[in-house]
Amino acid sequence: MRLGLALGYWGRGPDPRHLELARQAEDLGYHSVWTAESWGSDAFTALTWIAAHTSRIRLGTAVAQMAARTPTATAMHALTLDHLSGGRMLLGLGLSGPQVVEGWYGRPFPSSPLTLTREYVNVVRQVLRREGPVRLEGRYHSHPYTGTDGTGLGKPLKPITHPLRGDLPVLLGAEGPKNVAQTARIADGWLPLYWSPTRVSAHEAALAEAPPGFLVAPMAQARVCDDVAEGLLPVKMMLGFYIGGMGASKARAERTVRGGGRETGGRNFHAELMARMGYEEAAARIQALFAEGRKEDAVRAVPDAFADEISLVGPRERIAERLALWRAGPVTDLLVTAPDPRTLRVLAELNA
Repeated sequence: MRLGLALGYWGRGPDPRHLELARQAEDLGYHSVWTAESWGSDAFTALTWIAAHTSRIRLGTAVAQMAARTPTATAMHALTLDHLSGGRMLLGLGLSGPQVVEGWYGRPFPSSPLTLTREYVNVVRQVLRREGPVRLEGRYHSHPYTGTDGTGLGKPLKPITHPLRGDLPVLLGAEGPKNVAQTARIADGWLPLYWSPTRVSAHEAALAEAPPGFLVAPMAQARVCDDVAEGLLPVKMMLGFYIGGMGASKARAERTVRGGGRETGGRNFHAELMARMGYEEAAARIQALFAEGRKEDAVRAVPDAFADEISLVGPRERIAERLALWRAGPVTDLLVTAPDPRTLRVLAELNA
């Protein structure tokens, strides 16, 4: 199992620690470093900055949001950074949810997310392989465009720039069983959210068609500390925000439908995943508290057991025991969110 450093996205501004953490991760032998985006900083610019200050570590997006760019634009980003970095790019893509797609990017959330994802990856693959002009008559993506509001002058094109690698790895962030199963069929890897090394069997059916060499690269917060409860607090804060705030409650879903919207518009995929992992009641409680503006109570409502099983927190000896569980399963790359050099170093030593 290889180690990666997941830096996420910026908050109010760039984190001054990120570049140094990336350099230290490279020196410690970490395989990859990953950036993300939500509705602020973008994934590719920060990753390019890191690429310019490192030389060996792989460079991944976990994830670049599909709604943010056309698939050809995303492929242009990927092939450009792959050239500039000497072939270190790993393209991680994710659809995001209705709140972000419609609220931030100002476009409708697809009624068939699987179809959109499949078309998106198809176009990205065509660009990177450069075997001919990009052509697709899709439900969501057409190349060339053939809509009634077009000029009819579009023609199939292939990239002017020759991609460095036609087989540049494409990974997908997927949560639902059908989405994970499709990921195993069309992508080079999967970026799971809330991975539990004690629930590996839950994914066996979805990953049944995964080819040899398929990457399984979950993210996990990690922290070497003496007080487990204190170390879990950042994990619970993250879960409180994603479960409570990155989507809509069931009550809001019902209001959305009554107002003429689609039922999908009220879903919270993170909460649904937590429920499938056995914490349905807690997920509903977190959503309800967050909706009432009781954010601190929502964080406290996150079960310690859930936060603990998806993270690596505690003294070195405890992390060593738990890391063995991660290594025993199908995980190929563990992408850790680590706040300090000490944690990075301990994980590297334990995983050696």
